[in-house]
Amino acid sequence: GAFQKKGHSARVLTPEEAEKLAKVQVLVSEFKQQKLEKEAQKNWDLFYKRNSTNFFKDRHWTTREFQELKACREFADQTLTILEAGCGVGNCLFPLLEEDLNIFAYACDFSPRAVEYVKKNALYSTERCKVFQCDLTKDDLLDNIPADSVDVVTLIFVLSAIHPDKMHLVLKNIYKVLKPGKCVLFRDYGLYDHAMLRFKSSSKLGENFYVRQDGTRSYFFTEEFLSQLFKAEGYEQVVNEYVQRETVNRKEDLRVPRVFLQGKFQKP
Repeated sequence: GAFQKKGHSARVLTPEEAEKLAKVQVLVSEFKQQKLEKEAQKNWDLFYKRNSTNFFKDRHWTTREFQELKACREFADQTLTILEAGCGVGNCLFPLLEEDLNIFAYACDFSPRAVEYVKKNALYSTERCKVFQCDLTKDDLLDNIPADSVDVVTLIFVLSAIHPDKMHLVLKNIYKVLKPGKCVLFRDYGLYDHAMLRFKSSSKLGENFYVRQDGTRSYFFTEEFLSQLFKAEGYEQVVNEYVQRETVNRKEDLRVPRVFLQGKFQKP
């Protein structure tokens, strides 16, 4: 079972959690940080090599959480053009294409291996999607997508894997292909999510930024940080809130606090 609440107040740590987090304060060396940045693509490629298409569940909740995927149509059978920035192996892409026959999707990922998995999926069709490898921090989306042509961009559990200093580059890149008046739909890890509390010492890269054992990295967002990030690139904030869930594992009698940040940001 799970309960969910949305709002603007961040999760409050228990004294035990605060103590645990205080122990993870020593930063990873500058040399290792540079190495992680240089090898980011290789580490994600290895992640997909190990897990193939089995790691993430298909996200059938996308249209439930983001009514905009239906609401942004001007007429009933309008074909929506979407961009899934950071598509992984298509866990979000294919449920969307199955659920809504009037969608054309652009989808890109940092990992060449993930892109290959998408292309091998039985549901992949070049008539309905164009998938390409892309480093969103430096490869120009205009090489694959016309300017001002996309109705909706989904940025779901993607920005957290990118160094905070480079996140603005992703938003700048996406801005060029989004139609004026249209939105980026955002969902990612929030401050004090369970995953953040599980990091051991020697895994901290910076404020709210950590490295996993496999070399992939994760940032945990605050509402303020996300708001500033989007506004600095010219977007208008429509929605920006914490989604707090408590997942209960009855078998093991565990209560796991999940915290995500969900937002909608519009290009004027």
